[in-house]
Amino acid sequence: MQGLKQQEWNVIKPKTSLFQLNLQELFHYWDLVVLFVKRDFVVQYKQTILGPLWFFIQPIFTTLIFTVIFGNIANISTDGLPQVLFYMAGVTLWNYFSTCLTETSSTFIRNAGIFGKVYFPRLTVPLSTVITKIFTFLIQFGLFIGVWIYFLIKGSAVHPNWLILLTPLLLLHMAALGMGVGIWVSSLTTKYRDLTFLVTFGVQLWMYATPIVYPMSIIPEKWRVFAILNPMSPIVEFFRLAFLGQGYFNWAIYGISIIGTLIILLTGIVIFNKVEKDFMDIV
Repeated sequence: MQGLKQQEWNVIKPKTSLFQLNLQELFHYWDLVVLFVKRDFVVQYKQTILGPLWFFIQPIFTTLIFTVIFGNIANISTDGLPQVLFYMAGVTLWNYFSTCLTETSSTFIRNAGIFGKVYFPRLTVPLSTVITKIFTFLIQFGLFIGVWIYFLIKGSAVHPNWLILLTPLLLLHMAALGMGVGIWVSSLTTKYRDLTFLVTFGVQLWMYATPIVYPMSIIPEKWRVFAILNPMSPIVEFFRLAFLGQGYFNWAIYGISIIGTLIILLTGIVIFNKVEKDFMDIV
């Protein structure tokens, strides 16, 4: 015992306060985050026929369906933008956000077995989920860029600008929002299991409350404030403005979205911190 060096000891202490988050632990367990990322990425398509091709198939078919139903049958305006580009821009963003939310929302339920056997910072699980989904986003974003370049070469009414350089900020913003809402739901579902049945339905409703299949400009002025309070709306409009040149956006609205996201994420971490102390007694 005396021969052990001091740095080899790792003392695990119970948390005595809701705000004792110990976020520094995440850096010490970064190798575990990487391991979870590899696990999630491999397991997701391990026994599928098409494998990673689903990353391309899903946004392509979703975009085509939106183009036919909302663009041609419902004849919803796209502010003069090519319909395929308009819908693919929204689908690419929404796919990343929604998968982050739904996957992290089942953190406690899905990992109850491992949580009850060994200690590690529980936030490593939702964090690894968000990072794993970044790879999916990059593949679908590459597909969008390919279609976007085609329309640029074709000479369509697409006018990109310098805001493209802020795309990493949008990705970080979506990751924080998806993780924040997800861990809120995950914490609540440990006690109220019926919330798990509402997640998928709630995400679908949220999509239609976000300008994915329609531009913000067609929303009546008296209802537009509700769309602005939706933290995903400024993200989608920012993205379209950056790459397509059309979008209802200003920095004040985006600032409100960032503040709302930070509140959701920080309060979600606090609630997550509270639930993880005794969730095994509930689950």
